[in-house]
Amino acid sequence: MKKKNLIILGVLVLVTFLAWRFVRPMNIFIVDDRFAWPVDTTDAPTLLNDNLSAAECGSCHPAFYAEWQTTIHSQAWTDPYFQTDWKFDDSQHVCRLCHTPLDRQQPRKVQGYRDKDKWDPILGDNPDFDPVLQHEGVTCAACHLRDGKIVGVQGLVNAPHPVKKIEDPNQVCVRCHVVEGERWDTFFRFPPCGTVAEIKSSQGEVPTPGERLQLNRLISFEEQVPLDKMTTGQIIGRSGEVRVEKSSELGCVQCHMPLVRRPLVEGGEMHDTRRHLWRGGHDPTMVKSALRAGLVEESTDSPDRRRVTFTIVNTGAAHYLPTGTPDRHLSVQLRLLDSHGEVVEQEEHLIKRTILWRPFIIDLWDTRLPRWQPHSYHLEVNRNSKAVAVEVVVRYHLLAESRRKRIGYENTQPIAYEVFRQRRALQPPSTQQETE
Repeated sequence: MKKKNLIILGVLVLVTFLAWRFVRPMNIFIVDDRFAWPVDTTDAPTLLNDNLSAAECGSCHPAFYAEWQTTIHSQAWTDPYFQTDWKFDDSQHVCRLCHTPLDRQQPRKVQGYRDKDKWDPILGDNPDFDPVLQHEGVTCAACHLRDGKIVGVQGLVNAPHPVKKIEDPNQVCVRCHVVEGERWDTFFRFPPCGTVAEIKSSQGEVPTPGERLQLNRLISFEEQVPLDKMTTGQIIGRSGEVRVEKSSELGCVQCHMPLVRRPLVEGGEMHDTRRHLWRGGHDPTMVKSALRAGLVEESTDSPDRRRVTFTIVNTGAAHYLPTGTPDRHLSVQLRLLDSHGEVVEQEEHLIKRTILWRPFIIDLWDTRLPRWQPHSYHLEVNRNSKAVAVEVVVRYHLLAESRRKRIGYENTQPIAYEVFRQRRALQPPSTQQETE
Protein backbone atom coordinates (compact mmCIF):
# COMPACT_ATOMS: atom_id res chain seq x y z
CA MET A 1 0.00 0.00 0.00
CA LYS A 2 2.85 2.36 0.86
CA LYS A 3 4.53 1.68 -2.48
CA LYS A 4 1.28 2.40 -4.31
CA ASN A 5 0.90 5.72 -2.50
CA LEU A 6 4.45 6.68 -3.44
CA ILE A 7 3.73 5.91 -7.08
CA ILE A 8 0.55 7.99 -7.00
CA LEU A 9 2.41 10.84 -5.32
CA GLY A 10 5.18 10.63 -7.92
CA VAL A 11 2.65 10.73 -10.78
CA LEU A 12 0.91 13.75 -9.23
CA VAL A 13 4.24 15.56 -8.83
CA LEU A 14 5.16 14.79 -12.45
CA VAL A 15 1.77 15.92 -13.78
CA THR A 16 1.96 19.11 -11.72
CA PHE A 17 5.49 19.81 -12.95
CA LEU A 18 4.54 19.28 -16.61
CA ALA A 19 1.42 21.42 -16.19
CA TRP A 20 3.60 24.22 -14.80
CA ARG A 21 5.94 23.84 -17.77
CA PHE A 22 3.01 24.51 -20.09
CA VAL A 23 2.06 27.80 -18.42
CA ARG A 24 5.40 29.11 -17.14
CA PRO A 25 7.12 32.15 -18.71
CA MET A 26 9.11 31.11 -21.78
CA ASN A 27 12.79 31.70 -20.92
CA ILE A 28 14.51 30.34 -23.97
CA PHE A 29 18.14 31.41 -23.69
CA ILE A 30 20.88 32.38 -21.28
CA VAL A 31 21.13 36.08 -20.42
CA ASP A 32 24.85 36.57 -20.91
CA ASP A 33 26.67 39.18 -18.82
CA ARG A 34 27.70 40.91 -22.04
CA PHE A 35 24.14 42.11 -22.66
CA ALA A 36 22.60 41.78 -19.20
CA TRP A 37 23.35 45.45 -18.54
CA PRO A 38 22.82 48.51 -20.74
CA VAL A 39 25.81 50.35 -22.18
CA ASP A 40 26.98 52.90 -19.61
CA THR A 41 26.95 56.45 -20.98
CA THR A 42 27.75 58.33 -17.77
CA ASP A 43 31.32 58.97 -18.96
CA ALA A 44 30.39 59.93 -22.52
CA PRO A 45 32.90 62.32 -24.12
CA THR A 46 32.17 65.99 -23.39
CA LEU A 47 31.61 66.58 -27.09
CA LEU A 48 28.70 64.11 -27.02
CA ASN A 49 27.65 64.20 -23.39
CA ASP A 50 24.39 66.04 -23.97
CA ASN A 51 23.54 64.47 -27.30
CA LEU A 52 24.21 60.82 -28.21
CA SER A 53 21.96 60.85 -31.26
CA ALA A 54 23.13 59.35 -34.52
CA ALA A 55 22.49 62.70 -36.19
CA GLU A 56 25.06 64.30 -33.87
CA CYS A 57 27.64 61.72 -34.97
CA GLY A 58 26.52 62.25 -38.55
CA SER A 59 27.42 65.92 -38.42
CA CYS A 60 31.07 64.83 -38.69
CA HIS A 61 30.58 61.37 -40.25
CA PRO A 62 27.78 61.92 -42.80
CA ALA A 63 28.54 58.87 -44.97
CA PHE A 64 28.32 56.50 -42.01
CA TYR A 65 25.16 58.17 -40.74
CA ALA A 66 23.48 57.95 -44.15
CA GLU A 67 24.21 54.23 -44.30
CA TRP A 68 22.99 53.62 -40.76
CA GLN A 69 19.67 55.28 -41.57
CA THR A 70 18.94 52.57 -44.16
CA THR A 71 19.49 49.65 -41.78
CA ILE A 72 17.38 47.36 -39.63
CA HIS A 73 19.70 48.30 -36.75
CA SER A 74 18.26 51.81 -36.87
CA GLN A 75 14.76 50.28 -36.66
CA ALA A 76 15.61 47.79 -33.92
CA TRP A 77 13.09 49.41 -31.57
CA THR A 78 10.50 50.83 -33.95
CA ASP A 79 10.19 47.84 -36.30
CA PRO A 80 6.45 46.94 -36.28
CA TYR A 81 7.10 43.21 -36.28
CA PHE A 82 9.47 43.43 -33.31
CA GLN A 83 7.00 45.55 -31.36
CA THR A 84 4.11 43.15 -32.06
CA ASP A 85 6.14 40.04 -31.27
CA TRP A 86 7.71 41.59 -28.16
CA LYS A 87 4.37 42.60 -26.70
CA PHE A 88 2.89 39.19 -27.53
CA ASP A 89 5.71 37.64 -25.46
CA ASP A 90 4.98 39.82 -22.41
CA SER A 91 7.42 42.65 -23.22
CA GLN A 92 10.36 41.01 -21.50
CA HIS A 93 12.92 43.58 -20.39
CA VAL A 94 15.91 41.57 -21.62
CA CYS A 95 14.92 42.35 -25.22
CA ARG A 96 15.43 46.06 -24.58
CA LEU A 97 19.08 45.46 -23.73
CA CYS A 98 19.94 44.64 -27.34
CA HIS A 99 17.23 46.50 -29.23
CA THR A 100 17.94 49.70 -27.26
CA PRO A 101 21.38 49.05 -25.73
CA LEU A 102 22.17 52.44 -24.14
CA ASP A 103 21.20 53.20 -20.54
CA ARG A 104 19.65 56.47 -21.72
CA GLN A 105 17.34 54.44 -23.98
CA GLN A 106 15.85 52.53 -21.03
CA PRO A 107 12.66 53.95 -19.41
CA ARG A 108 13.63 52.04 -16.28
CA LYS A 109 17.22 51.11 -15.55
CA VAL A 110 18.50 47.68 -14.50
CA GLN A 111 19.94 47.88 -11.00
CA GLY A 112 20.37 44.18 -10.43
CA TYR A 113 18.68 40.79 -10.75
CA ARG A 114 16.60 38.76 -8.35
CA ASP A 115 17.52 35.46 -9.98
CA LYS A 116 20.72 33.78 -11.09
CA ASP A 117 19.45 33.44 -14.69
CA LYS A 118 18.89 37.22 -14.92
CA TRP A 119 15.33 37.02 -16.18
CA ASP A 120 13.89 38.92 -13.22
CA PRO A 121 15.53 42.37 -13.20
CA ILE A 122 15.38 44.90 -10.41
CA LEU A 123 14.38 48.12 -12.17
CA GLY A 124 14.62 51.66 -10.93
CA ASP A 125 13.68 55.09 -12.22
CA ASN A 126 15.89 56.46 -14.97
CA PRO A 127 15.99 60.28 -14.93
CA ASP A 128 18.28 60.24 -17.98
CA PHE A 129 15.78 58.37 -20.18
CA ASP A 130 15.61 59.87 -23.66
CA PRO A 131 12.55 58.68 -25.63
CA VAL A 132 13.87 60.20 -28.86
CA LEU A 133 17.15 58.31 -28.49
CA GLN A 134 15.21 55.14 -27.69
CA HIS A 135 13.62 55.28 -31.12
CA GLU A 136 17.05 55.13 -32.75
CA GLY A 137 17.42 51.48 -31.74
CA VAL A 138 21.00 50.30 -32.24
CA THR A 139 22.43 53.78 -32.65
CA CYS A 140 26.06 54.80 -33.12
CA ALA A 141 26.97 54.97 -29.43
CA ALA A 142 25.51 51.50 -28.86
CA CYS A 143 28.49 50.01 -30.72
CA HIS A 144 31.13 52.71 -30.46
CA LEU A 145 30.88 54.08 -26.90
CA ARG A 146 32.76 52.10 -24.27
CA ASP A 147 34.26 53.38 -20.99
CA GLY A 148 33.95 57.01 -22.02
CA LYS A 149 35.77 56.53 -25.33
CA ILE A 150 34.81 56.01 -28.94
CA VAL A 151 36.06 52.58 -30.00
CA GLY A 152 37.11 51.71 -33.53
CA VAL A 153 39.83 50.04 -35.54
CA GLN A 154 41.62 53.26 -36.54
CA GLY A 155 42.79 54.54 -33.15
CA LEU A 156 43.36 58.08 -34.45
CA VAL A 157 44.94 60.52 -32.02
CA ASN A 158 43.72 63.78 -33.57
CA ALA A 159 40.00 63.13 -33.11
CA PRO A 160 37.99 65.69 -31.11
CA HIS A 161 36.92 62.96 -28.67
CA PRO A 162 38.83 60.20 -26.83
CA VAL A 163 39.43 57.15 -29.04
CA LYS A 164 40.21 53.59 -28.11
CA LYS A 165 41.56 51.24 -30.75
CA ILE A 166 40.25 47.68 -30.90
CA GLU A 167 42.03 44.95 -32.83
CA ASP A 168 38.99 42.79 -33.53
CA PRO A 169 35.86 44.69 -34.63
CA ASN A 170 33.81 41.50 -34.34
CA GLN A 171 33.92 41.82 -30.56
CA VAL A 172 31.36 44.61 -30.84
CA CYS A 173 28.94 42.28 -32.66
CA VAL A 174 29.35 39.59 -30.01
CA ARG A 175 27.74 41.74 -27.31
CA CYS A 176 24.26 40.92 -28.64
CA HIS A 177 24.70 38.04 -31.08
CA VAL A 178 26.42 35.76 -28.56
CA VAL A 179 23.07 34.49 -27.23
CA GLU A 180 23.25 30.81 -26.24
CA GLY A 181 20.65 28.32 -25.11
CA GLU A 182 22.47 25.91 -22.84
CA ARG A 183 19.95 25.94 -20.00
CA TRP A 184 19.15 22.68 -18.24
CA ASP A 185 15.66 22.64 -19.73
CA THR A 186 16.45 23.63 -23.33
CA PHE A 187 17.40 21.00 -25.84
CA PHE A 188 17.83 23.03 -28.96
CA ARG A 189 21.07 24.12 -30.52
CA PHE A 190 20.50 27.71 -31.52
CA PRO A 191 18.26 30.18 -29.71
CA PRO A 192 16.89 33.23 -31.52
CA CYS A 193 19.63 35.80 -32.14
CA GLY A 194 22.27 33.13 -31.47
CA THR A 195 24.30 33.71 -34.59
CA VAL A 196 27.64 33.10 -32.87
CA ALA A 197 26.50 29.66 -31.71
CA GLU A 198 25.42 28.88 -35.27
CA ILE A 199 28.77 29.89 -36.73
CA LYS A 200 30.58 27.64 -34.29
CA SER A 201 28.38 24.73 -35.30
CA SER A 202 28.38 25.43 -39.03
CA GLN A 203 32.12 25.22 -39.62
CA GLY A 204 31.88 23.32 -42.89
CA GLU A 205 34.94 22.47 -44.94
CA VAL A 206 35.51 24.10 -48.31
CA PRO A 207 34.78 21.45 -50.96
CA THR A 208 37.64 19.42 -52.38
CA PRO A 209 38.31 19.72 -56.14
CA GLY A 210 36.23 16.58 -56.78
CA GLU A 211 33.37 17.88 -54.67
CA ARG A 212 33.51 21.22 -56.48
CA LEU A 213 33.12 19.50 -59.83
CA GLN A 214 30.12 17.59 -58.51
CA LEU A 215 28.54 20.77 -57.14
CA ASN A 216 29.18 22.59 -60.41
CA ARG A 217 27.41 19.79 -62.25
CA LEU A 218 24.40 19.99 -59.95
CA ILE A 219 24.05 23.76 -59.82
CA SER A 220 25.53 24.82 -63.15
CA PHE A 221 23.88 28.10 -64.02
CA GLU A 222 25.20 30.79 -66.33
CA GLU A 223 24.98 33.67 -63.86
CA GLN A 224 26.87 31.93 -61.07
CA VAL A 225 30.56 32.27 -60.26
CA PRO A 226 32.28 28.87 -60.66
CA LEU A 227 32.98 27.12 -57.39
CA ASP A 228 36.53 26.32 -58.51
CA LYS A 229 37.39 29.97 -57.77
CA MET A 230 37.40 29.02 -54.09
CA THR A 231 40.71 28.34 -52.38
CA THR A 232 41.09 25.62 -49.78
CA GLY A 233 40.82 27.06 -46.27
CA GLN A 234 39.30 30.34 -47.40
CA ILE A 235 35.92 31.74 -48.16
CA ILE A 236 35.73 34.74 -50.45
CA GLY A 237 33.30 37.39 -49.23
CA ARG A 238 31.18 39.68 -51.40
CA SER A 239 33.81 42.40 -51.31
CA GLY A 240 36.58 40.01 -52.40
CA GLU A 241 38.07 39.67 -48.94
CA VAL A 242 39.11 36.38 -47.42
CA ARG A 243 36.64 35.62 -44.69
CA VAL A 244 38.06 34.11 -41.53
CA GLU A 245 37.51 30.45 -40.76
CA LYS A 246 38.26 30.40 -37.04
CA SER A 247 35.21 30.74 -34.85
CA SER A 248 37.15 33.13 -32.62
CA GLU A 249 37.37 35.43 -35.64
CA LEU A 250 33.75 35.28 -36.62
CA GLY A 251 33.92 37.26 -39.84
CA CYS A 252 30.81 39.30 -39.07
CA VAL A 253 32.14 42.61 -40.34
CA GLN A 254 33.91 41.08 -43.35
CA CYS A 255 30.54 40.01 -44.72
CA HIS A 256 27.99 42.44 -43.30
CA MET A 257 30.18 45.56 -43.38
CA PRO A 258 31.97 45.56 -46.75
CA LEU A 259 35.34 47.27 -46.97
CA VAL A 260 35.48 50.70 -48.62
CA ARG A 261 38.20 53.34 -48.84
CA ARG A 262 37.00 56.80 -47.84
CA PRO A 263 37.65 59.56 -45.30
CA LEU A 264 36.29 59.19 -41.78
CA VAL A 265 35.18 62.82 -41.91
CA GLU A 266 34.44 65.01 -44.89
CA GLY A 267 37.68 66.36 -46.34
CA GLY A 268 39.79 64.09 -44.14
CA GLU A 269 42.46 61.54 -45.01
CA MET A 270 41.50 58.39 -46.87
CA HIS A 271 41.22 55.20 -44.79
CA ASP A 272 40.06 51.64 -45.19
CA THR A 273 36.69 51.75 -43.48
CA ARG A 274 33.60 49.57 -43.22
CA ARG A 275 30.22 50.36 -44.71
CA HIS A 276 27.64 50.49 -41.93
CA LEU A 277 24.99 48.42 -43.69
CA TRP A 278 24.57 45.07 -41.86
CA ARG A 279 22.45 43.65 -44.66
CA GLY A 280 20.84 40.33 -43.83
CA GLY A 281 17.53 38.53 -44.11
CA HIS A 282 15.58 41.68 -44.98
CA ASP A 283 17.72 42.27 -48.05
CA PRO A 284 17.01 40.01 -51.07
CA THR A 285 20.32 40.85 -52.73
CA MET A 286 22.26 39.79 -49.65
CA VAL A 287 20.37 36.50 -49.31
CA LYS A 288 20.77 35.74 -53.02
CA SER A 289 24.52 36.30 -52.76
CA ALA A 290 24.76 33.54 -50.13
CA LEU A 291 23.10 30.89 -52.30
CA ARG A 292 24.09 28.80 -55.29
CA ALA A 293 21.36 26.72 -56.87
CA GLY A 294 20.41 25.02 -60.10
CA LEU A 295 18.34 22.44 -61.96
CA VAL A 296 19.67 19.45 -63.86
CA GLU A 297 17.93 16.63 -65.69
CA GLU A 298 19.25 13.16 -64.93
CA SER A 299 18.71 9.69 -66.35
CA THR A 300 17.15 6.92 -64.29
CA ASP A 301 17.27 3.13 -64.34
CA SER A 302 14.01 3.07 -66.30
CA PRO A 303 13.66 4.41 -69.86
CA ASP A 304 10.10 5.40 -68.97
CA ARG A 305 11.14 7.87 -66.30
CA ARG A 306 13.28 10.97 -66.15
CA ARG A 307 14.43 12.76 -63.02
CA VAL A 308 14.85 16.46 -62.41
CA THR A 309 17.13 17.40 -59.52
CA PHE A 310 17.24 20.79 -57.87
CA THR A 311 20.26 21.48 -55.64
CA ILE A 312 20.74 24.46 -53.36
CA VAL A 313 23.91 25.25 -51.39
CA ASN A 314 24.78 27.86 -48.78
CA THR A 315 28.14 29.07 -50.09
CA GLY A 316 28.16 32.60 -48.71
CA ALA A 317 27.01 32.59 -45.07
CA ALA A 318 29.17 31.34 -42.21
CA HIS A 319 26.00 30.62 -40.22
CA TYR A 320 22.98 28.53 -41.15
CA LEU A 321 20.64 29.90 -43.79
CA PRO A 322 18.13 31.22 -42.90
CA THR A 323 19.25 32.49 -39.52
CA GLY A 324 17.57 34.64 -36.88
CA THR A 325 14.14 33.90 -35.48
CA PRO A 326 13.00 30.29 -36.01
CA ASP A 327 10.05 31.53 -38.07
CA ARG A 328 12.38 32.41 -40.93
CA HIS A 329 12.48 29.72 -43.58
CA LEU A 330 12.91 28.99 -47.27
CA SER A 331 10.25 27.39 -49.46
CA VAL A 332 11.19 25.43 -52.58
CA GLN A 333 8.50 24.90 -55.21
CA LEU A 334 9.26 22.39 -57.98
CA ARG A 335 6.78 22.55 -60.87
CA LEU A 336 6.31 20.53 -64.03
CA LEU A 337 4.77 22.66 -66.77
CA ASP A 338 2.94 21.73 -69.97
CA SER A 339 3.32 23.47 -73.32
CA HIS A 340 0.87 26.19 -72.21
CA GLY A 341 2.80 26.93 -69.05
CA GLU A 342 0.16 25.30 -66.86
CA VAL A 343 1.24 23.32 -63.81
CA VAL A 344 1.06 19.57 -64.37
CA GLU A 345 2.56 18.58 -61.05
CA GLN A 346 4.01 20.47 -58.12
CA GLU A 347 5.93 19.73 -54.93
CA GLU A 348 6.81 22.12 -52.11
CA HIS A 349 9.62 21.65 -49.59
CA LEU A 350 10.40 23.81 -46.57
CA ILE A 351 13.92 24.56 -45.35
CA LYS A 352 13.31 25.43 -41.73
CA ARG A 353 13.62 24.61 -38.04
CA THR A 354 10.87 22.69 -36.29
CA ILE A 355 10.88 23.24 -32.54
CA LEU A 356 8.82 21.83 -29.69
CA TRP A 357 8.41 24.74 -27.26
CA ARG A 358 6.53 23.14 -24.37
CA PRO A 359 6.89 21.47 -21.94
CA PHE A 360 10.60 21.53 -22.94
CA ILE A 361 12.31 23.38 -25.77
CA ILE A 362 13.56 20.74 -28.20
CA ASP A 363 14.94 21.01 -31.73
CA LEU A 364 12.89 18.30 -33.40
CA TRP A 365 14.58 18.69 -36.76
CA ASP A 366 16.48 21.36 -38.65
CA THR A 367 16.59 21.28 -42.45
CA ARG A 368 18.22 24.69 -42.89
CA LEU A 369 21.37 25.08 -44.95
CA PRO A 370 24.69 24.77 -43.10
CA ARG A 371 27.68 26.07 -44.99
CA TRP A 372 28.80 23.97 -47.95
CA GLN A 373 26.28 21.15 -47.42
CA PRO A 374 24.10 20.83 -50.55
CA HIS A 375 20.41 20.00 -50.28
CA SER A 376 18.85 18.24 -53.28
CA TYR A 377 15.22 17.68 -54.21
CA HIS A 378 14.01 15.32 -56.94
CA LEU A 379 10.99 15.21 -59.18
CA GLU A 380 10.40 12.27 -61.53
CA VAL A 381 8.74 12.65 -64.91
CA ASN A 382 6.91 9.75 -66.55
CA ARG A 383 7.42 9.12 -70.24
CA ASN A 384 3.76 9.87 -71.03
CA SER A 385 3.70 13.09 -68.97
CA LYS A 386 2.48 16.28 -70.65
CA ALA A 387 5.32 18.17 -68.98
CA VAL A 388 7.71 19.94 -71.34
CA ALA A 389 9.52 22.11 -68.81
CA VAL A 390 10.42 22.27 -65.15
CA GLU A 391 10.52 25.39 -62.99
CA VAL A 392 11.82 25.98 -59.49
CA VAL A 393 10.99 28.97 -57.29
CA VAL A 394 12.72 29.59 -53.97
CA ARG A 395 11.26 32.14 -51.56
CA TYR A 396 12.67 33.54 -48.32
CA HIS A 397 10.07 33.91 -45.58
CA LEU A 398 10.77 36.40 -42.81
CA LEU A 399 7.81 35.14 -40.85
CA ALA A 400 5.53 32.11 -40.97
CA GLU A 401 1.97 33.01 -41.88
CA SER A 402 0.67 31.00 -38.92
CA ARG A 403 2.85 33.03 -36.55
CA ARG A 404 1.78 36.30 -38.17
CA LYS A 405 -1.87 35.48 -37.49
CA ARG A 406 -1.21 34.21 -33.99
CA ILE A 407 0.53 37.37 -32.76
CA GLY A 408 -1.80 39.67 -34.69
CA TYR A 409 0.87 41.28 -36.86
CA GLU A 410 -0.75 43.41 -39.57
CA ASN A 411 2.17 43.77 -41.94
CA THR A 412 2.31 46.58 -44.46
CA GLN A 413 5.38 45.13 -46.17
CA PRO A 414 5.66 41.62 -47.69
CA ILE A 415 6.85 38.95 -45.29
CA ALA A 416 8.32 36.81 -48.09
CA TYR A 417 10.23 37.41 -51.29
CA GLU A 418 11.71 35.44 -54.16
CA VAL A 419 15.43 34.63 -54.09
CA PHE A 420 15.78 32.15 -56.95
CA ARG A 421 13.83 31.11 -60.05
CA GLN A 422 14.89 28.93 -62.94
CA ARG A 423 13.00 27.23 -65.76
CA ARG A 424 14.45 24.75 -68.18
CA ALA A 425 13.00 22.70 -71.01
CA LEU A 426 12.87 18.96 -70.56
CA GLN A 427 14.52 16.76 -73.12
CA PRO A 428 12.04 14.74 -75.18
CA PRO A 429 12.19 11.03 -74.25
CA SER A 430 13.67 10.09 -77.62
CA THR A 431 16.45 12.66 -77.25
CA GLN A 432 17.18 11.44 -73.74
CA GLN A 433 17.45 7.82 -74.95
CA GLU A 434 19.81 8.84 -77.74
CA THR A 435 21.94 10.77 -75.25
CA GLU A 436 22.09 7.73 -72.96
